[in-house]
Amino acid sequence: MKEIPEPYVKANQTGIVLLVIFTAVFNQPLILLALWCIQVVGLIAGKNLFVLLAKPFLKVKGAHTQALELQRFNNTLAVLFLTLSLLSFLIGLPVLGYVFAAMLFLAAFAAICGYCIGCTVYFQYKQFKARRKLRM
Repeated sequence: MKEIPEPYVKANQTGIVLLVIFTAVFNQPLILLALWCIQVVGLIAGKNLFVLLAKPFLKVKGAHTQALELQRFNNTLAVLFLTLSLLSFLIGLPVLGYVFAAMLFLAAFAAICGYCIGCTVYFQYKQFKARRKLRM
């Protein structure tokens, strides 16, 4: 199983938090579009702009790692919330757009602080699949 150094994960989470804050401070949803592009490219190409920018400053030797599969799941959730946020802005529901952006912000901020909501959702999903498989 491929692993990702935790400092890279934190760099991505920090980038998410900062760009969502900038979106709110400058009342500029287009910043979320840039964040959406960064996350989608990361999912498709495996290259994340936040990680590339932070890499020269990060110490990864001996750092804890996280499973690539889990990080892909978390990034997929980030893209989902960003998509819902952008669609809300597009259809003229800015409050809902900010709600989805705030949910992403809270998840990324909690992860920086040490609690990964996406990891909990992933674990519950895997448990659900395992229980369902046992019933069949």
